Amino acid sequence: MRQILLVCFLSISFMLGAQTYEVGVFAGGANTIGDVGRTNYILPSGPAFGGIFKWNRSKRYAWRGTLLYGEFTADDAKSNTTARQQRGYVVDNSVLEASVGLEVNFVDYNLHELGPAFTPYLYTGVTYFRYDFNYFNGGVLQDISQKDGAFAIPMTVGMKYRINQFLIFGAEIGARYTFTDNLDASNPVGTNFEEFRFGNIFSDDWYVFSGLTLTYTFGRKLCCDSFE
Repeated sequence: MRQILLVCFLSISFMLGAQTYEVGVFAGGANTIGDVGRTNYILPSGPAFGGIFKWNRSKRYAWRGTLLYGEFTADDAKSNTTARQQRGYVVDNSVLEASVGLEVNFVDYNLHELGPAFTPYLYTGVTYFRYDFNYFNGGVLQDISQKDGAFAIPMTVGMKYRINQFLIFGAEIGARYTFTDNLDASNPVGTNFEEFRFGNIFSDDWYVFSGLTLTYTFGRKLCCDSFE
């Protein structure tokens, strides 16, 4: 029995030592794309921040998890569409999301070698987020202090650079295609809200996080591990 426990312990120790982990922070801005306000793909209207964790499984990919919060404002007055400017709607909303998925490096990114390392990367996975449920009645935003939730597909492009043995600096832009059309209060779901819907009810909303990351690396490979 002791031998079995010893083998298990050594196996776990080997697997942990053979990987490189990252933990750090994200800071930047958020914006939304919908039926209210601007339609710019990247133009933050509020802050965004949160935490990030990565499990580097090889030189080419890492499993990743994030917990992020962002605020944004959709303002018709800042739109380049005349009809929206004349309508004059304004919506403030926020999202709290949890995301897990796979980060893929464009080139080999070996954190076990000395010296700088740089690579662009792509990230996708699955995201679940909570947001404020609002609607317009007579042109006035109705904030009923109610939360709703939905899933989203993250599509992120970024780049990262290893500053030294322990710190990695990065920058990324991540769009989320959501499975809701009510981030901008244009399509409240429910039998009592049908009369309050407007805009393109067949096109779901997007939101975008863009910003910088700083992560701390820990865990080092063993001499017999190829990290491939």
